[in-house]
Amino acid sequence: MLDASALLVYLQREPGYLLVEPVLEAAAMSAVNLSEVLQKSAAAGVSTAGLEADLQAVGLRFYAFDTEDAACAAALFTSTRKLGLSLGDRACLALAKRLRLPAYTADRAWAAVHVSGIAVRTVR
Repeated sequence: MLDASALLVYLQREPGYLLVEPVLEAAAMSAVNLSEVLQKSAAAGVSTAGLEADLQAVGLRFYAFDTEDAACAAALFTSTRKLGLSLGDRACLALAKRLRLPAYTADRAWAAVHVSGIAVRTVR
């Protein structure tokens, strides 16, 4: 499971991208986090035309944010509030829990996330 920050690290070849690269072909991402990647890329002046298709071509799968994810993300608010996790962050964690995949992020604050059923891997 990739958080937007982990995918951006990979796309921008920032420190930590080598930890994302080997999991990319079997990774998943919430459509919420894809939206973050597209928005931040466009804001940085990077063309996003074809980005989703390019990522799917290497194996990255995108999942809709459904009602189960919404309920889980809401439930995570209390335990992650002090860490400052956003809705997008919690959407990633909720999908990671549902799919039973580790969540990869560049956000070091996630290292303090201790929720049953969610494994967090920081790439920096």
